[in-house]
Amino acid sequence: MTNALLVAGTTSDAGKSVVTAGICRWLARQGVRVAPFKAQNMSLNSFVTADGAEIGRAQAMQAQAARVEPEAAMNPVLLKPGADGRSQVVLLGRPVAEVGALDYRERKPVLLERALECLADLRRRYEVVVCEGAGSPAEINLRDRDIANMGLATAAGLPVVVVGDIDRGGVFAAMYGTLALLSAQDQRHVAGWFVNKFRGDARLLAPGLEMLHGLTGRPVLGTLPMLPGLWLDAEDSLDLSTVVDRVDGRGPLGADVLRVAVVRFPRLSNFTDLDALAQEPGVLVRWATRPEELADADLVVLPGTRATVADLAWLRERGLEPALKARAAAGLPILGVCGGYQMLAHGIVDEVESKAGAVDGLGLLPTQVRFGAEKVLARPVGEAYGQRVEGYEIHHGVVTVEGGDAFLDGCRVGSVWGTTWHGALENDGFRRELLREVAELAGRAFVPAPDTCFAAAREARLDRLGDLIEEHADTDALWKLIEGGVPAAGSLPFLAPGAPGSDA
Repeated sequence: MTNALLVAGTTSDAGKSVVTAGICRWLARQGVRVAPFKAQNMSLNSFVTADGAEIGRAQAMQAQAARVEPEAAMNPVLLKPGADGRSQVVLLGRPVAEVGALDYRERKPVLLERALECLADLRRRYEVVVCEGAGSPAEINLRDRDIANMGLATAAGLPVVVVGDIDRGGVFAAMYGTLALLSAQDQRHVAGWFVNKFRGDARLLAPGLEMLHGLTGRPVLGTLPMLPGLWLDAEDSLDLSTVVDRVDGRGPLGADVLRVAVVRFPRLSNFTDLDALAQEPGVLVRWATRPEELADADLVVLPGTRATVADLAWLRERGLEPALKARAAAGLPILGVCGGYQMLAHGIVDEVESKAGAVDGLGLLPTQVRFGAEKVLARPVGEAYGQRVEGYEIHHGVVTVEGGDAFLDGCRVGSVWGTTWHGALENDGFRRELLREVAELAGRAFVPAPDTCFAAAREARLDRLGDLIEEHADTDALWKLIEGGVPAAGSLPFLAPGAPGSDA
């Protein structure tokens, strides 16, 4: 069996995805055939693989960091929360059930078995597998059915490194407490720490790192600095205080900037569609939840959502519908993507997702939507503005176009566009031409940059993650951990009290 380790975190958003991707890129640079893995992911940000499987977008990003093709085995279980407290369970890339939290708990033993099969398969085919945990390994109320953290580590024999976010404060307490709440068996697997998002003088931190080592017996394998402008595929919209920041310093080429307002739905999904827009010099992307936040926007985007009908109701409750209709009447640009496109229809019939039946849409495009039981998962290719466009589809709502002009798979009427394709804006030529027309309709002297390459920007950020590990981690110790596996029994101290009800 080949080498593997698990990257856990003291909390959600501690930096597990970033550290996992950084290790993958660091290993790939050295010619190591490496794959990412996350047994269970809860996220509305997903991706479609080349063979039509749906996985977490973070695992697709990590696969790109590893320079390998993403596949369903890299994220065997994906949970997509809905509007009713239930989640869609996606198993090996295909939806299999809609469950509540207690129902899902009963399924976990079977799901752990499938996850272990996928991990074993990857370990046979790759030299190293870098696994990412979920949430915190110290969620003691969930440990008996855990399939993503210590449950996976103990079942698959994985050494564990734990990442803590020092920027939010309390990182030493979080690390110490995480270890102290694990059983003796689980503690045996925890071999080291990563301090993430550090700002300031490392000399001031050094005494704390030494004390943490002394208190826990586990060394700090790296202190990773805060990386500004890092936007690589956050797990969910809770991670987003703002949309993407550009860091290359280039200003607008024309006399005006272009302001893009993105409606922040409660069940926002695939918000990475906006990353490419924000990389354009002179394009300002921001979230909007109130009508006044749309007032000076040159383009309003209705993005994807896991709950089209529920989020359409939210949009109306927030008073956004009159503002959108006024924009359309004034010839100001609106772009709907997937769920946002569905909302622009005259009518929606949903007996699947919300079970609301017939619902009036916004009526801004000549379309009708009917939700089907089978989820559409595809990687379409087409053309718009004379440019080749590649995208991906993830939806239950099937749109019937009854008029307007063709726009990718959707349609366009006046200043309103709609498509089910995610990722279309990552196509540089298409994005530039769309922005050029948006600027014309909005009356802005905005000029798209002729040389912005989204793929190159993404690769540069993945390289920054590789640099993060190479320059700020103890890579010799990391290699020894990858090659040596779980530390020998008795080589690391037990930290009391341990998990409630467990034996030391």
